[in-house]
Amino acid sequence: MLSPESDISRPITDRVKESLFSVLYKYDLPAGKMAADIFAGVGSLGLEALSRGAEFVTFIEQDPRIIATLKKNIEKADFVQRSKVIRGNTFKIGAPVDKQKYDLVFVDPPYSLTKNVQQGSLLGGLLILLSEQVVANGIVVVRTYKDTELLEQYSQLRIIDRREWGSMAVSILQRTNI
Repeated sequence: MLSPESDISRPITDRVKESLFSVLYKYDLPAGKMAADIFAGVGSLGLEALSRGAEFVTFIEQDPRIIATLKKNIEKADFVQRSKVIRGNTFKIGAPVDKQKYDLVFVDPPYSLTKNVQQGSLLGGLLILLSEQVVANGIVVVRTYKDTELLEQYSQLRIIDRREWGSMAVSILQRTNI
């Protein structure tokens, strides 16, 4: 996988990615599902989902320099027909829904933007928006620094699992019909 020639992107390690997808298998993900990789960077999580059978992945990234690398990675992996790249501010658009809502959304913002997790924060507002962009029982995976603890619930998204690897944590939220 290609990476930009700077430190503006921080792809997830292969070991952690393998562990995360082992957890996602418990929820019958990602095979045959619609997914979004927001704050996509070079597309590591979304490309992994496609390689494991996701039907389609929408990648959302704001930085045009990173998007150029992301598109090369998608082409190199031969997933152009099963993906779309959107340039936009993820905090404002979330995971834009085209025809159907998402079964799985990866949220991997810069750690500095995950320090405030309250309802009115950027991240809190994004999670509330995403609760409307995923299907019932849909999963949202949020990567943060391990010292960051998300609230138990954001609108219809409720934490169902949390794992730590090294200095990072991954919280798994599921949309419930409360």
